[in-house]
Amino acid sequence: MKRIFCATLDGVDAREVQVESSFINALPGISIVGLASNSIQEAKDRVKAALGASGFRFPPQKITINLSPSDLRKSGSHFDLAIALGIALQKEDVDFNNIFVFGELGLDGRVKESAKLFPLLLSLSKKGISAVVPKESLLRLAKIPGITLYGVATLAEAIELFKVKNFQATPTQELPWPSVEIKNQKYYYTKEYPIDFEDVIGQQRAKRAALIAAAGMHNLLMEGSPGCGKSMIAKRMRYILPPMSLAEILEVAKLKSLSDEEIDFSPVRPLRSPHHSATKASIFGGGSSDAKPGEVALAHNGMLFFDEFPHFSKSALEALREPLQDRRVLISRVNTKVEYKTKFLFVAAQNPCPCGNLLSSVHECRCSELEIRRYKNRISSPLLDRIDMYVQMSEPHEEGERISSSQMHVSVLQAFRKQKERGQKDFNGKLDEAGIEQYCTMSDEAKSIFDQATMKLGLSHRSAGNLRKVSRTIADIEGSDLIEKRHLLEAMGFRRR
Repeated sequence: MKRIFCATLDGVDAREVQVESSFINALPGISIVGLASNSIQEAKDRVKAALGASGFRFPPQKITINLSPSDLRKSGSHFDLAIALGIALQKEDVDFNNIFVFGELGLDGRVKESAKLFPLLLSLSKKGISAVVPKESLLRLAKIPGITLYGVATLAEAIELFKVKNFQATPTQELPWPSVEIKNQKYYYTKEYPIDFEDVIGQQRAKRAALIAAAGMHNLLMEGSPGCGKSMIAKRMRYILPPMSLAEILEVAKLKSLSDEEIDFSPVRPLRSPHHSATKASIFGGGSSDAKPGEVALAHNGMLFFDEFPHFSKSALEALREPLQDRRVLISRVNTKVEYKTKFLFVAAQNPCPCGNLLSSVHECRCSELEIRRYKNRISSPLLDRIDMYVQMSEPHEEGERISSSQMHVSVLQAFRKQKERGQKDFNGKLDEAGIEQYCTMSDEAKSIFDQATMKLGLSHRSAGNLRKVSRTIADIEGSDLIEKRHLLEAMGFRRR
């Protein structure tokens, strides 16, 4: 009996699978057991054709393939190569040496890549494995650290590889992006700004709020008349967000691959912007048998933007509270339970009333008080309490001083360095209670004002924590070790009243 290592996806993580093969004296044929999906059952015909094209002659025996553990559901065409090698090398003195084998087979014996290959290897990289993979996948897979890769183009080449044992590993590739190194950890970023903050006329206060929100990954709500620049600012924030570690880049790539999106390993954090008419399942993920990541999960390590905030369904808005607070979303189905991480910057934009003209000095508002109250009551207080910053935008009558994305990004990088040099694992906006106490230290004057504000304004425990976190980011932008009075007062100006 031969035993070869492979793996299958269980949710978003890989589970190790042993492909066992044996020949027994019975009517010739191939059977696959071990809760194999249709894509694996179909491998019998692909393997037969590929082995025949490689010159292998089947013995007059029954071939049994067992996928262990037998109580785990397996799926994916990447099992083809492991099954074929187990058959072809059954009577050879070959030791597979705990090397994982992945690859889909063509009928002519070519080894082809599959969609699940990247998330599988990324999940297994924590174990420091060695793997045989399709040669055409090496360019993408070589960016994953912690694994040793051997590329093969055909089944015959894979058979020869194990017979001769001439293993030549593909070196891991460095990412071609500028980086900063802090405490022996590299963080990658880009200096390209396809859309620039220079295009935004006026709105100095909103741009300042966007800078602070980006530097500390604070949730932000913008309110203003139609056309004042809410969406413009939100879409430009993506390009000034903090640098990404290699682990974050690979995590984003893994989620993209699970959603069949193109992977580019770019250090630009993802931006997801679902339409307000999108279903709850498309926003949070779902599926009757195999749960798929939704927009909230795909925004992990990036930014989620809700335009026309009150127009989203009530159920979707209330379901947003869990990923904002716990930074995870759990999808439960009869056949599967999947948990996704959801650590992202949340940005929302809304009009001040249904017609949008309540704050306008030019156009007349057509809404009654009852309509305005109903419109604003669509967003509950517990959800608003999870939003760190609020800015009311004016109409862009005066141009004012313009600031470029490049200038804003410099400030974000400075604040990012301050956070990492303090030893923070999370951004200021994502600190828990212990992190707030440890890192959000105030001067005596600022502490006195903070205590007074907490009492007079009746701030909840969460709101008080949000105020300290925003103050910490403002201090970081200025390069201050302590939160001073001016930092606290500016943060209070961005509090929703």
